[in-house]
Amino acid sequence: MAAASADTGDTAWLLAATALVLLMTPGLALFYGGMVRTKSVLNMLMMSFVSIALVTVVWLAAGFSLTFGEDAAGGLIGGLDHIGMSGLGPDSVQGTVPTLLFATFQLTFAIITAALVSGAVADRAKFGAWLVFVPVWALLVYVPVAHWVWGPGGWILERLGALDFAGGLPVEIVSGASGLALCLVLGPRLGFKKDSMRPHNLPMVMLGAGLLWFGWFGFNAGSALGANGLAAAAFLNTLAAGCTGLLGWLFVEQKRDGHPTTLGAASGAVAGLVAITPSCGSVSLLGALVVGLTAGAVCSYAVSWKFKLNYDDSLDVVGVHLVGGVIGTLLIGVFAVESMTGGAEGLLYGGGLAQLGKQLVAVVVVAVYAFAVTYGIGKLIDVTMGFRASEEQEQTGLDLTVHAETAYDHGVLGHGAPVSSSVVPHAQKVTPQA
Repeated sequence: MAAASADTGDTAWLLAATALVLLMTPGLALFYGGMVRTKSVLNMLMMSFVSIALVTVVWLAAGFSLTFGEDAAGGLIGGLDHIGMSGLGPDSVQGTVPTLLFATFQLTFAIITAALVSGAVADRAKFGAWLVFVPVWALLVYVPVAHWVWGPGGWILERLGALDFAGGLPVEIVSGASGLALCLVLGPRLGFKKDSMRPHNLPMVMLGAGLLWFGWFGFNAGSALGANGLAAAAFLNTLAAGCTGLLGWLFVEQKRDGHPTTLGAASGAVAGLVAITPSCGSVSLLGALVVGLTAGAVCSYAVSWKFKLNYDDSLDVVGVHLVGGVIGTLLIGVFAVESMTGGAEGLLYGGGLAQLGKQLVAVVVVAVYAFAVTYGIGKLIDVTMGFRASEEQEQTGLDLTVHAETAYDHGVLGHGAPVSSSVVPHAQKVTPQA
């Protein structure tokens, strides 16, 4: 019998999709960077970019094996078959694509999930603590959940029967629940609910959102793992939901505030894309339109919950990713169609409440697990080395005090705190003229 070989068309598409998903993390860096104040822009960018390096090392060392290795603990975690990517040569095949390519594609999902969490603690986390947090969190939170959902023998996939095409559970809900836990560990920013904390660069936010949307086609359509009709359907559903998410958010803004904003447009598109991520391979085009519209409208309200409940989720990871991920995952149980799933049907298509119940169980378990473990990791780091930047660093800005750089020439001005000469880089010191 001939050995399995990769399909060149599927391989070409997944190569492109992998590059698209990797681009999402720099896109997220711009999206988040534009939303913070001028004094912490570079720190925000760095938290995303360093996540690429940290998660890649962890994934290649153990993450891929523990996620996609043969199940070793009753559906809870994979085995150690491929520690250090052992046994995976260029001729190894996963389905119709090279296993090394499949592993790299899945790596890009792990990277952006870690980077997403940083938005919840913008402006106040120690960079050194973030360097410790990311690899530990990736192994203890992301990897197990990804195995439950996608790995061979994973309990959510094979025992519960909940559906998640491209990452509503391991990416969106995990990042949102983890962000909530971490912002509770660190506490609110100085001046939360008192000072103006408006985005400093909305064009940067819009550019970041555009790059995220572009990369999301690789994220969702690439999850078909082939150049086929399912990829095409996921691609169109992704476009449709992003559009209705944008429109839904703007409609709420206009009715509530009297002004449709660029930040609202960017956030609404992202909310729609978040919600369609788990459902893009399960719902029809009509379902995708409704999923996006629902997420855009609901998330536009959810981002204000932090002011009522007094948790400082700086860049609305909870309001957009957790809430949007929950919406998209649950609505599979309402709008799933057999022509997309190959079997399971949602409530509106004759499937009853069974699939909705499975989706609900998966949502609750993943959210609770991600929150609890992240809170424990965050607390341990906070107790041992401190997770929160000092008050002086936060007031002056993390760019200057941590990275000895500023994003703009005027970056040291107007932040309400004196700047010690010891933290100003030599190249930026100015000698008074006579």
